[in-house]
Amino acid sequence: MNLVKTQRDLLLSPLQSVSGIVEKRHTLPILSNVLLEKKGDTLTFLATDIEIQITTTSVVTGTSAEGAVTVGAKKLQDILRSLPESAEVSLDLDEKRLQVKAGKSRFSLQTLPPEDFPRMAIAEAQPSRIELTQKQFRHLLAQTQFSMAAQDVRYYLNGLLLLVDGTELRAVATDGHRLAYACMEIGNDVSLPRQELILPRKTVLELNRLLSDNDEPLVIETTANQIRFQFGNISLVSKLIDGKFPDYERVIPASLKNRVLLNRTLLLQSMVRAAILTNEKFRGVRLILASGSLKIMAANAEHEEAQEEIEVDYSGDPIDVGFNVGYLLDVLNNTASEMVEWGFNDANSSALISVPGNERFKYVVMPMRI
Repeated sequence: MNLVKTQRDLLLSPLQSVSGIVEKRHTLPILSNVLLEKKGDTLTFLATDIEIQITTTSVVTGTSAEGAVTVGAKKLQDILRSLPESAEVSLDLDEKRLQVKAGKSRFSLQTLPPEDFPRMAIAEAQPSRIELTQKQFRHLLAQTQFSMAAQDVRYYLNGLLLLVDGTELRAVATDGHRLAYACMEIGNDVSLPRQELILPRKTVLELNRLLSDNDEPLVIETTANQIRFQFGNISLVSKLIDGKFPDYERVIPASLKNRVLLNRTLLLQSMVRAAILTNEKFRGVRLILASGSLKIMAANAEHEEAQEEIEVDYSGDPIDVGFNVGYLLDVLNNTASEMVEWGFNDANSSALISVPGNERFKYVVMPMRI
């Protein structure tokens, strides 16, 4: 049965949108597959890893056949990607095989029954609804996601806190060594009740990949244990992490004795050069701030050394402190401002990096011994 006959990109583009969450090796083989479902002129693509489910559609004309099939997502994606851009692709169902044809190319792929494909149960409760633009939310994620933990035993740190409060949306991420905080106003007409949601790390990374940097609408619907993002023709549903996120307000220093303004690009370039000679395991850099100058120093086990010096307008307390250079590079790479402000009390307490005149972004980083 000829299920679909259409241009390559009408298959490849939606397939790439959903296949990011597909694991190559899974205890359930069907989770390595994507579900293709044809109804009328609409071809639906659905992928899931049980925790996240992504659905998108493509309009395909030319055949009246309807049906569903599950096929290996990565293999189908690799085949489509390898075909010429202008290729016309035909998908034919032949018993337990999916035949992919384009020009004189032929591929026969194994399938699994579509009725066995595990769809996520969508929460029935009336959701809270937030409307904003893709660009706004992507920017909020970009300012915070790099501080998420990756494989911490404190599972609630392996994600990002979204806090809805009135007309404000806040994002917070921490791995226990640094914390990033950003917030924005929601354009909703009504004030929303306070709600704390912890998004899994994989969901955050997938959203960052899929969201566009434009003013197209994004609708977020939340229930007690689930969150749904709808944008373009993509619907992403994710379970939430069940846990209590740390009290981030206690982590952000309430008062700071010393502050210095730094040119972000100049500081970033100096840090990148110094990082070349840091210890591969600890990646520590030493910052020595005195009147008029900031020295950035690094050394490694081979007794190699790097030193950078930046002129600064500073006359406060001198400080000699160590930081993980990776933590500093993360914030400098994900901030677009010309200047950044470094605030501190002493070499043993956490430092605050912020953007002058912007109370909506804060980055706290703990010092390290070098």
